[in-house]
Formats: sequence, structure tokens, C-alpha cells
Amino acid sequence: MNMKLSVIIVNYNVTQLLRNCLLSIQKYIKEVDFEVIVMDNASTDTSWRDLIAEFPMVHFISSEINGGFSKANNQAISLAKGEYVLLLNPDTELEGFYMRELLDFADSKSDFGCLGVRMHDAQGDFLPESKRSVPDMFNSFEKLFVNFKKNNSKSYYRSDIEEYAVAEVEVITGAFLLIKNEVYQQIGGLDEAYFMYGEDIDLCYTLLRNHYINYYYGKASILHHKGESTIKDDVYLKRFYGAMQIFIDKYYKEEKPVQYSFLKAGLKLRHQVEKIKLK
Repeated sequence: MNMKLSVIIVNYNVTQLLRNCLLSIQKYIKEVDFEVIVMDNASTDTSWRDLIAEFPMVHFISSEINGGFSKANNQAISLAKGEYVLLLNPDTELEGFYMRELLDFADSKSDFGCLGVRMHDAQGDFLPESKRSVPDMFNSFEKLFVNFKKNNSKSYYRSDIEEYAVAEVEVITGAFLLIKNEVYQQIGGLDEAYFMYGEDIDLCYTLLRNHYINYYYGKASILHHKGESTIKDDVYLKRFYGAMQIFIDKYYKEEKPVQYSFLKAGLKLRHQVEKIKLK
């Protein structure tokens, strides 16, 4: 039997969360032939090495340099043997025996792009980035300049899709992203121009442009300790707004020059506003 699934986790200085994540995989992935690959992205905290003995089934790889999330995932996936790969954040935990169900669902779709699940934080609050739209001009502006759009329209966070539903959606998050290995390779993997934000949106968008369909699977859930590792500082802002800039450079500059100049100005302005807020 060929291996069905490769779980890919990129770790950076979150040993305790990673340990819980691996325990949840050990507990909940049943009836599936799978492997787990953990790529440590040059963590300054080397305590992750203690996990090697605790989880003998897991392949641990260590990167000499931190070249960002996309690069690390691409490197790990080049070693993956599974028919499907699951990009999984180390600060997440699986919460049920649903992996077989998700893979069966994926197998049943001829144009399967990728799939994400319902995420909630440690307080039990639903995380709206579980299901999103591609940031078109309005969505980006809505995110840039709060809410000047009428509330009844489909917004960046797909609030029109019920939390527990199974539905087609444009964008899911890279915290839990299931995709066929072959399709991932075919579309070129994660774009390494992004260091840490935006690469998941880009991947989902690339799938859509290649006529694949992405799915939100609200029947399954994960715990996501969101922001445990994110400090909203200058570096974060630079990366976040830098990511949006890469995205619009890639997809708007040639195709939609008018929107492009608007978005570029909008991003710059919003970045400045956020920087002032930090002071």
C-alpha cells in the first residue's frame, strides 16, 4: 500500500506547543498510513531536540538557516512520501478521529485543490480566518480601511458560510492545509518570495487560477493557539504588509493597473498608521 499522508510541521521556538501537536497526531490519526516530518527552522531554542527520543516515528530535520515558512515547507515536502500532504502549524492540536474522513472526502472530488477545517482558540472562540475570500480590491480595502462596505455582502472572512458547514471556499489558512502532493508540486509549492504571511492566500489563489476547488470542512476542528508566537512589532508589520505587496505585485500590476495603484497607496498608508499605533 502506498503512503496516504505526510504531515508537515515547521517548528520555530515553540517546543511545548509542538509536543502537544505531536501528541494529538499520535492520538487521533488512525486507519491512515502516514508519516510526520518536522522541519526545525533554525530555532534558537534547541529544546525541540528532546522530542526526537520521545517521538521515534517522527522524522526530524533541522535547517541551518531560517529562510521563512514557504522555503521550509517546500524543503520538507520534497522528502514527503504521502499521496497527500498536510501543512500543519506546531501551535495547533487535532481534536478528533477525522483524518480518514477528510481524505475520503478529498478522494471523492475530481478537482480537489486544498481543504481547511474549523479553527478555534484556547478560549473556544471561532477563528474567522478558517474560511476567507481572495483579497480582491474591496476585500483588501475592507481589511485596510475597516468597514465601509455594506455588511450584507460577502466579506473577506466568509461569514455567509456556516461555521460547521462543508462548503467550497476560496481561501483557507496554512495552519491546517490538506493538498495532494502531486498538485502541490504541479503548481510550484509555496512561493518563497513570502517570508511568513500571505503564502497561504497565494497558494489558494494559484489553485483557483488552475481550476481547482478549495474546501472548508467545518465538521472537523482544531485548536489553534493563535498569536502565541506573534508579537505585533515593526518586523511583523513589515512582513505582513510586505506580503500583501508581493501579492499585488504578482497579480495586479499587469492585469489590473488601476486597482494596483490604489492598493499600493492604501497598503503604504495603512502600514504607516499601524506603525504609529505601535509607538
